[in-house]
Amino acid sequence: MELTEEEKSKAIAVSRKILAGCERTKGNLIPILQRIQGELGYVPLPAMREVAGYMGLPPVDVYSVVTFYNQFRLNPPGKRQVKVCLGTACHMKGGQIIMESWERRLNIRAGETTADREYSLERVACVGCCTLAPVVLMDEEVHPRFTPTKVDGMLFAHGLTKNGEKEGEGA
Repeated sequence: MELTEEEKSKAIAVSRKILAGCERTKGNLIPILQRIQGELGYVPLPAMREVAGYMGLPPVDVYSVVTFYNQFRLNPPGKRQVKVCLGTACHMKGGQIIMESWERRLNIRAGETTADREYSLERVACVGCCTLAPVVLMDEEVHPRFTPTKVDGMLFAHGLTKNGEKEGEGA
């Protein structure tokens, strides 16, 4: 996902502010990245470059840490966050098919955000609602016994039409 110039500038400014109060030890790498994500909602490449330069590490080392740990996001979160549970119970009841339905409708993959920054899609290991499987969370609201056919209904309820445009747009 291509960042805007404003997003790049903000990532650099936030990173520099956080780094100003940190020691340059490898043990601080993950806490620094967590703080950046806490402020931005994700860890973009410009922030990784700032961290690498400050810590005296190759940028690829910082990137490797961010991509290794599931807690870090590489893309800005959408205004609406869709999380599909793929824990054992949800997986057994069709969680992967539900994920694929969301990916097709939003035209993004898990871990990505739509170009308009409206939706982000994530896979989660378990939301603790196994008796309600399969489960989808939208903005932390639990939607139990979810089916692939409910994807369009949920998007329509939030103002997105069948062809992927917001209501009132298009021809």
